[in-house]
Amino acid sequence: MSTTIAPDDIVRTHTDASTNARPPLLVLEPLAQFLDAHDIGASGEINASPIGEGHSNVTYLIERAGAEVVLRRPPRPPLPPSAHDVLREARLLSALAPTPARVPGVLAVCDDPEVIGCPFYIMERVRGEVITSGVPPALDTPEQRAQIGEQLIDSLVEIHAVDWRAAGLEGFGKPTGYLERQLRRFGGLWELNKTRDIPAVERVGSWLSEHLPASGPATIVHGDYRLGNTMFAGRAPAQLVSVFDWEMATIGDPLADIGYLCMMWSEAGDPEGGLREHLGRVTRAEGFPTRAELIARYEERSGRSMNDIRWYTTLALWKSVVFMEGNYKRALAGTTDDPYLKSFGEGVLELASQAEEVTLGGE
Repeated sequence: MSTTIAPDDIVRTHTDASTNARPPLLVLEPLAQFLDAHDIGASGEINASPIGEGHSNVTYLIERAGAEVVLRRPPRPPLPPSAHDVLREARLLSALAPTPARVPGVLAVCDDPEVIGCPFYIMERVRGEVITSGVPPALDTPEQRAQIGEQLIDSLVEIHAVDWRAAGLEGFGKPTGYLERQLRRFGGLWELNKTRDIPAVERVGSWLSEHLPASGPATIVHGDYRLGNTMFAGRAPAQLVSVFDWEMATIGDPLADIGYLCMMWSEAGDPEGGLREHLGRVTRAEGFPTRAELIARYEERSGRSMNDIRWYTTLALWKSVVFMEGNYKRALAGTTDDPYLKSFGEGVLELASQAEEVTLGGE
């Protein structure tokens, strides 16, 4: 999200927000009462500041009398049906806490929308480096860059290896028919999100339906697994310490995560520009694995075949088109101040074209 704060983002009381055109993102007095009830921070003033580079759910660093925690809430309405469900995200993180999956701890969950205007949860603040536009100095060598890529794959293998039934996630998602549901869901979201007709989106959707692969056993699927949604310790050797942004997680086909990771991963020789470049240009540097090397490591560590990876990469591109158009629609409607989302108009067209190219056998 944008790291700027609009005048109507944070208010002290609900009364203070009553004359604003948009609902607030944080209401400090009832939030303080919630923190008091859960023994989070000593009594006192709250300092809230937006953190992260996400453009979907809203994340704030909450500082209060020496305590530092993180609050996650949905963006402003209107929201697509079933999207931005932070309570579901909190359930998953709590279930993963005792497993090898590298996740932040959940400290408290609020399902009462009257507190700040929507459900939210509080999680621990994990310290480290999120690698987006640059690599921390201690890790900025070819050897450490290679290990960053290896850690990224090894952490994903850990997630996919979690026994989700034993973790209490029965009912979190349907273990069969995941890919079919993805096509139906995002086809429906496209009809809801689109601001104009883009024939390539329809053509790619048809190609995906016609070439549907058979899924193996279901696992937890992160749904937005990429370098920018992870955190690394700032010292060598490279060590991934936490995975964030689980709002898209479900039970389904694990190869969807690999397809998405590859879609978001830049390597030397890729064309300039586009979504992949915006979120992953840093991985062009010497030492970072290629997409083929990431795939090979995952195949080796997980034991899963990568024969259909082109289909999964196409699925990831197609889904990103749908999401980008939805965020662009929010920007046009004025429900977000994020300047990045306002630039999505041409980006959606470029990504739709790229998805169509992959269906024809490109990468």
